[in-house]
Amino acid sequence: MNLLFRRLGILLLPALILLLGCAKHGIYHSVREGETLYRIGKTYDIDPQYLARTNGIFIARNLKAGQKLFIPGAEYPRKVVPYGQTLSEKKDVARTQSPKKKPKASQKSSRKRKISAKIPTKTTKNPASIGVKPKFSWPVKGRVLRPYNPKGKIPCRGLEISASIGTAVKSAGAGRVIYSGNGIRGYGNLLILEHENSFFTVYGFNQKNLVQTGSFVGDGEKIALSGRPPDGRSPRLHFEVRKGNEAQNPRLFLP
Repeated sequence: MNLLFRRLGILLLPALILLLGCAKHGIYHSVREGETLYRIGKTYDIDPQYLARTNGIFIARNLKAGQKLFIPGAEYPRKVVPYGQTLSEKKDVARTQSPKKKPKASQKSSRKRKISAKIPTKTTKNPASIGVKPKFSWPVKGRVLRPYNPKGKIPCRGLEISASIGTAVKSAGAGRVIYSGNGIRGYGNLLILEHENSFFTVYGFNQKNLVQTGSFVGDGEKIALSGRPPDGRSPRLHFEVRKGNEAQNPRLFLP
């Protein structure tokens, strides 16, 4: 699989950097006490139902403080007025405006807020982004045919999970599809999803990919149909968890 990422780095990384660097792909919003999916959606000017689907939320009232929601298209975190707070609609709008739209008298403080909004992903001052181990879900239910063993005689940098041909493969977490194709020899139809904090999940041996590069998917969303390895072994899914370019033991992130 290291060869896979080297090839991706050579062939796709420059294009991905340009794409992700120039496109307004979105941010993660940390839910605070009293915030609702409806108010978060309205604050970021996005349909709350679409926001729920993107993050794999089926029961909106289960939103919890500290939970992170992916906001497609957003450029910076916005302040959401909590449910029950008595503020006029006019004040609500004023609180959610871009710092660029503040009066000149407050430009200095606005710039500070804008800069601090970008800091959490690049510094050690935000506990939410330090050493956080995400919780992923199983992409398919089945027996593990090959466990994680990167130093074995035949290295396995993920899990190979038994699944009959055509079984629905579900995303292990909400994220963005950064690769969907069959150009990497040995993995058949392959999907790679990017998640928060530089985590990636990899899904190989698919009979068919159901999502395209650049798509946003919610947690537990159907993204592929399982198949069999190109070498003809029994039907299965190849599943990996990576932190940056380093393979991790998927068992450490699964329930």
